[in-house]
Amino acid sequence: MINLDVRTKLKRDEVIDRLKKFFGKGGLGLEITEEAPQCLSFRGGGGYITATLCSEEDKIRVNLVTQEWEIQVKKFASSLP
Repeated sequence: MINLDVRTKLKRDEVIDRLKKFFGKGGLGLEITEEAPQCLSFRGGGGYITATLCSEEDKIRVNLVTQEWEIQVKKFASSLP
């Protein structure tokens, strides 16, 4: 299990789109189990990923918590500008 924070200059909607494409049907194929303006959760493969988004001045802080998907979450986090 990891808990990872990353900050990005992307807009909230862009981050949500990237999360869905990377972890959802078009990517790893995980099921979206919760979707709200500040939170997106995925489940599958015996684990889960929860992303919480918070505005901080001109950036978005993305907090990623996962179990069983640590490598993929780190890869996603490193892809954010």
